[in-house]
Amino acid sequence: MTFLALCMVVGGLLLLLFGGEILLRGAVSLARCLGLSSLLIGMTVVAAATSMPELVVAVASGLRGAPDIGVGNVIGSNIANILLILGVAALLYPMETRPHNVLRDGLAMIASTALFIVFAVSGAVGRVDATLMLALLIAYLAYSYRRDRKLNNKAEAAPAPEGIRLCASMPVSLLFVVGGVGVLVVGSKLLVDGAVDLARAAGVSEAVIGLTLVAVGTSLPELATAVVASFRRHPEVALGNVLGSNLFNIMAIIPALALTTPFTVTPELLDFDVWFMAGVTVVAFAAMVTGWRIGRGEAGAFLVAYVLYIGLLFKNGHIPGV
Repeated sequence: MTFLALCMVVGGLLLLLFGGEILLRGAVSLARCLGLSSLLIGMTVVAAATSMPELVVAVASGLRGAPDIGVGNVIGSNIANILLILGVAALLYPMETRPHNVLRDGLAMIASTALFIVFAVSGAVGRVDATLMLALLIAYLAYSYRRDRKLNNKAEAAPAPEGIRLCASMPVSLLFVVGGVGVLVVGSKLLVDGAVDLARAAGVSEAVIGLTLVAVGTSLPELATAVVASFRRHPEVALGNVLGSNLFNIMAIIPALALTTPFTVTPELLDFDVWFMAGVTVVAFAAMVTGWRIGRGEAGAFLVAYVLYIGLLFKNGHIPGV
């Protein structure tokens, strides 16, 4: 059993890297086929695809009558996307940010976070709130698409970095994107299941397993994509994935949960975690616009902050979503 679990962990890791590579190739090619920036593809197609685990958790928790799990998962995922995933990606390869894209997408991330806080503080998040959030998301995506097409960023038409080949057509690009996401999902499940079996064999408690391995599981697709994108010198895909995932988590997954079952955010989450998410969102935006670059110094600070945050959660006895 232990050997099988070890094989699952190794196989899961390999599938995550392979899936991230396929997804990156498809995303870069799709951006060129559509005449859009890789950043926009990263924050729409890639972000929506890698946010599917959070969507499944949210809907399932709503149907089970436990919306706190879905809400906590969104909050924890947004914090992890910024501090962990953006931190790892920028540590591997510093990110050069473009003013017009970062101002548009970064401000949208802040605005969506602020809107969620308004709804959370004012009481129950209901179906009317959910419908409004979805309408705003669709309007924003339509605006971003038109703006990107108008700008027709010629820089994205430059030759692909070493190791990235352009796909022959849009159907092939889409196939790469869908296939990459599928491999990421399978790899994530294998890795988490194998790690859980190994932890149990080592005598680790179920509570600790839930607080760590399972909680991180839904962020593995974003993390794998960010790592591969950074190694391939496509940090704009990693940045777009973080911005887009956080936007989708709030403006699509929270509404999906509210449409399933209206909910109120628990005082436990409102006392600290919601505000911590808002704080790191603002800090991340500040890091993006300061010199229009996220360097290894900021990345290291993000990772240290994430370790301290997880340590504080363990000390207080809870993790959002668990």
